[in-house]
Amino acid sequence: MQNVYKDCYAMDRRCYEELLLTEDILMEHAAAGMADYIREHFAKHSSILIVSGTGNNGADGTALARQLHGDYDVRLSLPFGVKSEMAKIQLERAKKVGVSAVEVLEDADVIVDALLGAGLNKLLNDETIHIVQQLNSFEGHKIACDIPTGVGAEGLMPIAFKADVTLTMGARKEALYLDQNKDEVGEIRCIDLGVSAQMYAMPTQTYVLEKEELKLPSRTTQNAHKGNFGHAALFCGEKEGAGIIAGIASASFGAGLTTLVVHANITPPPYLMHSTVVPDNATALAIGMGLGGHFESEFIEKYVLCSHLPIVLDADAFLSAELLSVLEQKDREIVITPHPKEFTILWKLLTGEELSVAEVQSRRFEMVRMFNAKYPHVTLLLKGSNTLIIQEEQLYINPLGCAKLSKGGSGDVLSGLIVALLAQGYTGLEASIQASLALVIAANNYKGSSYAMLPTDIIEEVSKLEIN
Repeated sequence: MQNVYKDCYAMDRRCYEELLLTEDILMEHAAAGMADYIREHFAKHSSILIVSGTGNNGADGTALARQLHGDYDVRLSLPFGVKSEMAKIQLERAKKVGVSAVEVLEDADVIVDALLGAGLNKLLNDETIHIVQQLNSFEGHKIACDIPTGVGAEGLMPIAFKADVTLTMGARKEALYLDQNKDEVGEIRCIDLGVSAQMYAMPTQTYVLEKEELKLPSRTTQNAHKGNFGHAALFCGEKEGAGIIAGIASASFGAGLTTLVVHANITPPPYLMHSTVVPDNATALAIGMGLGGHFESEFIEKYVLCSHLPIVLDADAFLSAELLSVLEQKDREIVITPHPKEFTILWKLLTGEELSVAEVQSRRFEMVRMFNAKYPHVTLLLKGSNTLIIQEEQLYINPLGCAKLSKGGSGDVLSGLIVALLAQGYTGLEASIQASLALVIAANNYKGSSYAMLPTDIIEEVSKLEIN
């Protein structure tokens, strides 16, 4: 798990004021970190095109040109000249070792974007857009210095450098984990700036999850029976397939018993029970997947609203003000799993405020924090290519999602995985984190065509996951 910050300005200032590290020292380490990456991955004398801007991000790139010069065929481009003091100093140093600027941009083995960096809050001008388009058209391995040009705190504006890897300085920034930026940032690596990451870091409540943090439910005690592992009850509504998929996922992820709560005859797999009421020994509930208007208000009130069992709300639950009233119950483990469109619907029901999906996507971090301010006890899992999970101001980013999951039924699998863990006694937050990790790791493990993965394929891959 790695710390994530809105920006790194406060940590940089602390380096200057408390650790007596100068701007120059931090910059030299930033350039050295990029140089180390290039030396690790590219043979000497490879061609390196570095396009540097007028400020300190550009100065990082110019320092990199100096550090690589002599071992590599370095081509430094300064399309807008230099303005910041450090950019001027770094250019003078680069000239002293023989680096000269090129006027024409040409493809190279490595393309380094050091134009703008973090803090971009305005649209790119036409000349910068033209340069970015040129760089994107090149075949070389593309490296973004700190953050790709065109990637802002609210998404792309309107084009960005498409990096294979982003070498971000000091610590990870939230903008790197916006869904809209995912295809542009590529792999994310963090470079230390003269002190260890632990020394550089300041307190945060935002973290990025890593694959190694997956902790699967385990059965190490041999003297056990099905009752030791909980009983998940899932409401199976008008679109019964959604409930059945979630039920299969629940049974496959360790729930000792899984029951589908139904009002009509269905034909589930034989290992799933079905009942017209919630079983007395149920230990967790899930509702919303394919629900429709299948259950009467009195039934919902008796078995959902008047229950204190841990619960997952998904899909059609976000269309119902009655079901959303569950969010007011502060003595209950509650998980909600909307995708962005569903978030706009539930937010309007809860607050009266209308949001567009585009607004939610460009302000994902802000949106989940606004929800958390109203319902801090609820675990919100906002789906996306970078899933956000928040409870009690602690925000976790799962960046491992992939396009294979872009198919109906994937969310039903997730709900089933979460309710299975809730039934086994996990907290809402831990169940959401672990189920989310299991889902995306399983999807990434699927070996078939990216367009072909079915919900049942995800469940099969989940069953193959190994405990670390």
